[in-house]
Amino acid sequence: MVQILVVEDDVHIAELVTINLEDDQTSLKSCYNGSEGFIEASTNAYDLIILDVMLPGKKGLDICRELRASNINTPILMLTSKSDEIDKILGLETGADDYMTKPFSVRELQARVKAIIRRQTLDTKTTTSEEENLPLLTRKDLVVNQEMRKVELLGERLNLTPKEFELLCLLANNVGKTYSRAQLLHLIWGYEFEGYEHTVNSHINRLRAKIEQDPGNPEYILTTWGVGYRFSEY
Repeated sequence: MVQILVVEDDVHIAELVTINLEDDQTSLKSCYNGSEGFIEASTNAYDLIILDVMLPGKKGLDICRELRASNINTPILMLTSKSDEIDKILGLETGADDYMTKPFSVRELQARVKAIIRRQTLDTKTTTSEEENLPLLTRKDLVVNQEMRKVELLGERLNLTPKEFELLCLLANNVGKTYSRAQLLHLIWGYEFEGYEHTVNSHINRLRAKIEQDPGNPEYILTTWGVGYRFSEY
């Protein structure tokens, strides 16, 4: 059973989301203020959090930031008003995995949620024959199991968000190749995120904080100054 938490103060929108996502395999719980939503998200396990930016009590951006700071890596789909461009950027930079603007298409919501859940379920999915070609990446003390979406450093498992994991896999599979921020946005987030280059910087910084012994002097993810990022060839 897929468990989804909806934190949205507009009861009508929360009901719309529930009606169009809930079925025999999916269960939704709604919270109508940020403080309640944060407690629910930080104390119970969910497969996805649908999080409004503007909430009474604790704001959506603060909830996202504090969950990530607590190593709670549940995927987050943020809902923003169409005019709040800065909220979209800040949401992605604080660790959200995706966003949608209001008013939104129900079909697009269903497609976005389905894509996020599909990626998330790979964390516990056993290997299938069509996945057997995904290599186990070993880079110094870092081991990336792409089939199980598991990362270990010195034998200890790391908690990465879905986007952090995708960034790491892309770079580690292409050792020495430099990707510009615009290329990483296109490959990891999709074309709709063009212009949000600082989002890449924020995710790289958080990823470095988890995999590097000294994030200020990284040995895995290196900066190609003036261009972008690459995985160390040494």
